[in-house]
Amino acid sequence: MMGAHHAASGAAIWLALTTQIEVGLGGLHQVLPVVPEQLTLGLGLLDLTPSGIVAGAMVTAGAALVPDADHRHATIANSLPPLSNVMCIQVGRMSGGHRHGTHSVLGLAVFVAIAALAGMWTMELPGFGTIFPGAGILSVLLASFAAKALKFIPDTMQKFPWIVGVAVGVFVTMYAPQQPYWFPLSMGLGVAIHLAGDMLTTGGCNLLWPLRIKPPRMVRRMPLVKDMWRPGGNVALPLLGNAGSVREWLVLVPVSGYVMWAMAAAVFA
Repeated sequence: MMGAHHAASGAAIWLALTTQIEVGLGGLHQVLPVVPEQLTLGLGLLDLTPSGIVAGAMVTAGAALVPDADHRHATIANSLPPLSNVMCIQVGRMSGGHRHGTHSVLGLAVFVAIAALAGMWTMELPGFGTIFPGAGILSVLLASFAAKALKFIPDTMQKFPWIVGVAVGVFVTMYAPQQPYWFPLSMGLGVAIHLAGDMLTTGGCNLLWPLRIKPPRMVRRMPLVKDMWRPGGNVALPLLGNAGSVREWLVLVPVSGYVMWAMAAAVFA
């Protein structure tokens, strides 16, 4: 799946879980009585302020790109130079290359643990309340990932990512949700939705890494099985086809529209 679509799906899953928006269908209900008068979008599982919803959406969008830190030539490798370049090279070496360690359950657990440790660093600011400097510092990197993938930052503006990242980091530090678990939850959701997205493409993922269970030779040519259980051990449900396919665009364009609409509704409601 393309980087921009990973970021959009990350923001979408956060908004779907934390907001609840009523959409009136009165006109359609009058024409088709079987259609309800209104439709509820989102579960609203967390009681968050608008700033908390926005902060979480930005962080989750960046977290949805974190697994691709195993690829030194990925878009996010150039998101916050030179820090992101060095980080992606080292992560790729430790994880065994692209779509290996960072695209597994073990990688998900490591990323959540890192976020949990960062989120534990809190401070009390007199006259303001609790702030989250650990989450803010890590959000500098996550925000630059999202901004780069979503094409907010032109390739010619090499220093601008630092401005965007630091600005978002300060915002997250000051206006993050007050729930102590929000940051590891955001990281976990972002990474999980990335893995799900990649498993919907033909490449798939090996969620059991470092174990590699290859399909027996007798089933490698069986219809459906050969597309779902790859020779290298990756598992896929390739409903979206190859990364960047028309099917992927047909799914992610409305998802991106939902993100923009839900963010606006959260802020201006």
